[in-house]
Amino acid sequence: MTTTRLTSRTVANTVVLVAALYTLLPSLWLLLASTKNADALFGSDILSFGDFSLWHNVSDLFTMEDGVYGRWYLNSLLYAVVGAFVGSLISVAAGYAFDKYEFPHKEKLFGLVLTGVMVPPTVLALPLYLVASGVGLVNTFWAVFIPVLFNPFGVYLARLLSSGYVPDEVLEASRVDGAGELQTYLRVSLRMLGPGFVTVFLFQLTAIWNNFFLPMVMLSDQHLYPLSLGLYTWNSSATVSPEYYPLVVVGSLLAVVPLIVTFIALQRYWKSGLTAGSVK
Repeated sequence: MTTTRLTSRTVANTVVLVAALYTLLPSLWLLLASTKNADALFGSDILSFGDFSLWHNVSDLFTMEDGVYGRWYLNSLLYAVVGAFVGSLISVAAGYAFDKYEFPHKEKLFGLVLTGVMVPPTVLALPLYLVASGVGLVNTFWAVFIPVLFNPFGVYLARLLSSGYVPDEVLEASRVDGAGELQTYLRVSLRMLGPGFVTVFLFQLTAIWNNFFLPMVMLSDQHLYPLSLGLYTWNSSATVSPEYYPLVVVGSLLAVVPLIVTFIALQRYWKSGLTAGSVK
């Protein structure tokens, strides 16, 4: 029995180690490659400690094409942070309503929400473009910002979190005390849903930050591009102008910084949000 247990533990540790290496090696390559100039990148000298060009690459990154990378960074922050915050408010409110209230065709409507979860975002890009074109929003900030506010998965997750975080007895006590439904939601339920809200926010932030296909369809003005689309255009240009390669690498490195910082800062709320409803 002891030998079998030891073998199982060894196999489990090996699988975890391989998975960790699979996850970390690309990140390590990105970190090392961002410190190299174009010659070192093409010469496969990634692991050498010479030709440290990180600061030079960062300087070139923010001066290339009149500093358009900084504009892309700001655009991504607006799309992702503001969009995820507003979208999370909408998702949490909708999920809370599905969980706590009864209304006609409730489960059928929630079934439509679940259907939306299963539809790939790329499938919706063309219909969204046609709608945006019809109302004159193509190639504007709103063409990308408005669609990301509505996330079916966020609504589904918020309903689960609401059932785990907000006891019906607390709502009944609030109503007995004379609080209205909106007052109960804002002062009682939303506070109890704080960890759940952070969980939905992080999921939406990641999805919007990595959003690529929708901006590519909607936008033609590069000053409205998010980082994902801007770095893609530079990577395409690098086949003709190799000086773009180091900029794409260091730009990709800086692009993941906000996600890492956000996950670290909010990890205790995120972890408790993932376990909502497991113990009641």
